[in-house]
Amino acid sequence: MELLREREQLRQAMQEQPVIDMACGVLMVGFACDLREAKSLLAAVAGRADASVREVAEAVASAARGKPLPELLQEHLVTAARARQTGRT
Repeated sequence: MELLREREQLRQAMQEQPVIDMACGVLMVGFACDLREAKSLLAAVAGRADASVREVAEAVASAARGKPLPELLQEHLVTAARARQTGRT
């Protein structure tokens, strides 16, 4: 049973990683940051929005394709980016 659960977790992670990578790329360009900072921004927004990193990444990736980023996520992203600039988390 444990092996099946681990296999499912790996499968899910492999499906989620491309959208997370795309969102990180969008954030790296948009906020002139490196990969570590982009991942940190995703995690910070997810925490503030009470959402998963995958959900935030999907919204950011969709925004890069022209779909508006939900206002609440925009606010959390701006807050996280400002905190990054001032050295706070």
